[in-house]
Amino acid sequence: MTFRIWPSQKIRQAAADGVILAAITIEERQIQPASLDLRLGNCAYRVPASFLPGKARTVEERLATLATHQVDLSRPQVLERNCVHIIPLVERVKLPAGVSARANPKSSSGRLDIFVRLITDGGVAFDEIPDGYDGPLFAEVVPRSFPVICGVGAKLCQIRFREQADEPRAVPRTMAVSINLEPTEPGNVVAYRARRTSGLIDIDRIGAYRRSDFWEPIVLEPGQRELVLDPDDFYIMASLEDIAVSPDEASEMIAYDTSVGEVRVHYAGFIDPGFGAPDANGRGSKIVLEVRCHDVPFILEHAQRVGTLLFEKMTERPDVLYGQDLKSNYQGQGLKLSKHFR
Repeated sequence: MTFRIWPSQKIRQAAADGVILAAITIEERQIQPASLDLRLGNCAYRVPASFLPGKARTVEERLATLATHQVDLSRPQVLERNCVHIIPLVERVKLPAGVSARANPKSSSGRLDIFVRLITDGGVAFDEIPDGYDGPLFAEVVPRSFPVICGVGAKLCQIRFREQADEPRAVPRTMAVSINLEPTEPGNVVAYRARRTSGLIDIDRIGAYRRSDFWEPIVLEPGQRELVLDPDDFYIMASLEDIAVSPDEASEMIAYDTSVGEVRVHYAGFIDPGFGAPDANGRGSKIVLEVRCHDVPFILEHAQRVGTLLFEKMTERPDVLYGQDLKSNYQGQGLKLSKHFR
């Protein structure tokens, strides 16, 4: 089946038509070129383990038996590392037939190593909102490297709407992504590894934190072109390739590709139309990769393939583009931490 992605103007119209509903007015700044930022509601439920409700069961029914306590998010609260929180979102959807959706963490959430997944009533898969779904949305939020402070209205994830296209099935365009281990940053830094620290990060405080307090820069010896990843450590790296997404398509990183090893890359996978448009000097943008290996140490080599980009066509060109019409934090990026660090 062939799908097309809704652009910003269609998302805006869907909110006006009641396809996207919210108790608090949807703000213009939530609307991205090919996605909508979703907001946390006013409470979080602590649960002992991640779960999916399964067919014919609601998330609230599962919370009634699983939740150990409730956290009031009307004031910013600390979400501790490796603790699972289920948070009702401000937005809900009433999708028409032929329209489904996918969710993903926002770029800054991924770079802070906040594991965010969307759940629906009757859900049998994370981050998938089925065709014609009418109901509430919930986020599973698990800070991994750092405890974080957040409250009602915080935007940790986003949703992308997919419409069935009345045309023959087309094979989506794909692009292999490889890792860069040659220094391009000051100090010859090729990657950053999250420190084991209990320091708090308030997700609303932009540019407030010293990177050295939270990140260990990794520098390789001259001529060294490989890095050993330690299991469950979290790394920030950059792609070797410059990535450009045209105004007529949207892209998504396949988060886990077993063909490249027991390594997960890019927890925040949506890339908007207009990302990577060359600047005045002809410079494009790298993809920043959030990397974690599992089970055993893994040797990562320069130019090794670590993932795949999938490109899908838009239903029409967005009326706003990444980096052109919006204040976009990561346009023209190289190896870059989240916007919270200086």
